[in-house]
Formats: sequence, structure tokens, C-alpha cells
Amino acid sequence: MKGSGQLTLTGKLGDVMQESAKAGLTYARANAKLLGIDPDFYQKVEVHIHVPEGATPKDGPSAGITMACALISALTGRPARRDIAMTGEITLRGRVLPVGGIKEKLISAHREGITHVIMPKENEKDVVKLPPEIKRAMTLTFVRDMSEVIPLVIERVFSNGFVNT
Repeated sequence: MKGSGQLTLTGKLGDVMQESAKAGLTYARANAKLLGIDPDFYQKVEVHIHVPEGATPKDGPSAGITMACALISALTGRPARRDIAMTGEITLRGRVLPVGGIKEKLISAHREGITHVIMPKENEKDVVKLPPEIKRAMTLTFVRDMSEVIPLVIERVFSNGFVNT
């Protein structure tokens, strides 16, 4: 929304999850021109991230790439795909770092009918522990950097060539 660059986070988010949201915004800001975002957006808009079900505490870095994609989608006006799940911590420079609980996350995604999951390359070793039927039913894409995530998640191609056509 129009404003003066403030970031508001609501819901019962722990400190690490708040840091992930801030890192995602910083990544978008640092790469604004490349992503097709107005480089001065942070001076003109306010960003409000609300993670529903405020009574349930949430923490950890796992939603980092997801929040970054949501921010990029909102700031570019380009829709994010809704049929892909993802997990991974994001650094300020867009590196995707490993997270815990991969087996449990993939089993839950499978139960919910998700067939494509993006996750950190460093978590590839954790997939060995999955039941074979889940491995067969899902497409797992392993990434090292946000530049690999964005083309998979943001539906429209950026005109500046950032996303492969």
C-alpha cells in the first residue's frame, strides 16, 4: 500500500521468522531493478505481512524463500504459482540455506495433494528417508539461490531476461 517504506509483521511470529521476512524484503530491494521493481519502492510503499492463525506460534527460517517470493509477486504485480510448495532459509544475497524437518514437511505436503516442492540443494540428502511412494508422487526441485526459485514460482516472464523463457 502507499506509504513511507515501513514493514509491518502481524500474527504470532517468532524472532527468526520475522528476520526471514526482513531478509526477503532486503533481497527484493537489493535486486529491485533486476526483478523489474521500482528501485525506490521502499520510499513509496508500506509492506504488511500477516501470517494467519495468530494464536499459533510460528518460528524458524523455513518460510524465507516463500515470503521472498510473495513479496516479489506483490511488488511486481506478477502472480505466484499456487500449486508449488517451498521451504528454505534465505540470506540477504539470495542464497537458499538448508532447513530441518524435510521428511515431515514432504509427508505433510503429499497428504495435502502437493506434487511439486522446491527446497534447498543441501537438503537433498534428507529425501533418502522418504517413503518410496511419496518420492514417486512428487517433483522435488533442489535450489541454491533465489535466481533459481523465481522462474519456477513467478508466473510471468520478466522482460529484462531475469527469468528464462
